[in-house]
Amino acid sequence: MTFQNSLKFAQQLDAEDKLSKYRQEFHYPQVNGKDVIYFTGNSLGLQPKRTQKFVDEVMKDWKELAVEGHFYAEKPWWDYHERLSKGLGKVVGAKPEEVSVMNTLTVNLHLLMVSFYRPTTKRFKILCEEKAFPSDQYMLQSQVKFHGFDPKDAIVEVKKREGENAWRTQDIINKIKEVGDELALVLIGGVNYYNGQVFDMKSITQVGKSVGAFVGWDLAHAAGNVKLELHDWGVDFASWCSYKYMNSGPGNASGIFVNEKYLSKKDIPRFEGWWGTKKETRFLMQPDFDPIETADAWQLSNPPILSIAPYLASLELFDQVGMEALIEKQQKIVAYLEFILNEIDKEVHNSSFEIITPNERGCQLSVFLHGQGRTLFDYLMKNGVITDWREPNVIRLAPAPFYCSFADMYNFGQILKQGILN
Repeated sequence: MTFQNSLKFAQQLDAEDKLSKYRQEFHYPQVNGKDVIYFTGNSLGLQPKRTQKFVDEVMKDWKELAVEGHFYAEKPWWDYHERLSKGLGKVVGAKPEEVSVMNTLTVNLHLLMVSFYRPTTKRFKILCEEKAFPSDQYMLQSQVKFHGFDPKDAIVEVKKREGENAWRTQDIINKIKEVGDELALVLIGGVNYYNGQVFDMKSITQVGKSVGAFVGWDLAHAAGNVKLELHDWGVDFASWCSYKYMNSGPGNASGIFVNEKYLSKKDIPRFEGWWGTKKETRFLMQPDFDPIETADAWQLSNPPILSIAPYLASLELFDQVGMEALIEKQQKIVAYLEFILNEIDKEVHNSSFEIITPNERGCQLSVFLHGQGRTLFDYLMKNGVITDWREPNVIRLAPAPFYCSFADMYNFGQILKQGILN
């Protein structure tokens, strides 16, 4: 398609967009009396309007039933989390029994490492990407130290080539093969938080498994954003937060994936708690752990229902639309945003834009604003564009397909131009 930098053309794209009606399903902050242009769904998704109803249901049941809500609420609390399994399976490419909801992202990664980082004196190294999200770095460092290893020896970071802004898949594969039988675990962010690159999860998983390592993925920026086939790719485990592209609310409950081949293993190393036991025997209060033969076996305590209710509300939207339709719009709206950026770049002379996100991308474009500083970001925010600034001069733009429009992309371009020219 040949794009045009005009409001009329953008509005035409919106008129043709099958998902445009879903904009009305979300609440928007307002600046200067107008809905904002929201580019930070990669940090916190907007609130679906239906969320209130789901939370109110729980509050009403708590008010009227108290403890009996565990069994007699319309959506009984003791198995509330199970209502998310089928929808989550569709989003991440997993069987319903391979997914569960519990805790938060880094907590879950630590718990999953108990099962899947089992170092020996020979096989103890972990491979990750250079400058992974800080929480992942801290988690990996603390894990290897807990097992008595020095992070400098145990953590292998794959670097980008000098002068390049993205990782090359072949470099990752070569490093996996180089570490070989010393490699215990590959754990990478499926979509890099800084440059928005989508890693070749399928190929990396296959190579990691071929050298005898476990392979896991931090899908914080991938879940609800890009196509995932965790089961078919043979991934061992994964975890993700729910508050970015999945719109479940700030700091909300995390999802996990555990490959089905581990679900029936009672002897797998795992930190265990009451809610991971079989439902049939849970209330017999037996002294021995009897694990559910699903990913729920990794649950420790009963799930936080008030947190999970917004997640269920959002998953209802994902189920209505489907990842295929979301990705189709995502690709088109991100391409249009890239076009707008390039057009504005031609129209201003005291700066230049460098998109550092490679073609392997999801919703996010990360852009170096050469010649510009924090004042431009402040101008955008004051004029109704909510975006994300990363030092020294990078803005991250994530036009989530559920609630961003093509007109938003055009209007952003005009505000951006004025911010530079002023």
